[in-house]
Amino acid sequence: MSTIQGSTELGPATAKRQVYSPLEAYWYAFQEWRKREKLRTELCRLTDFELEDIGITRGEIDYIASNRSISPDPLRWMSDIATRS
Repeated sequence: MSTIQGSTELGPATAKRQVYSPLEAYWYAFQEWRKREKLRTELCRLTDFELEDIGITRGEIDYIASNRSISPDPLRWMSDIATRS
């Protein structure tokens, strides 16, 4: 059996970075906005029949695109709304 002695120090390359600049926050927000706009565009391109198949109406597109944390499953989405009331 061998014993390893000594200490291993983590260098700066493996240390977690603590600095979070405002520019990074703006970039992250911009990326999230682009994802919402892409989702909104994709949903708007669907026909009314296709939207009906996934359980949403054209009037709900803006809500769904702005609340991306909701489930893409319409049945779960509707149950989430019912439990919040």
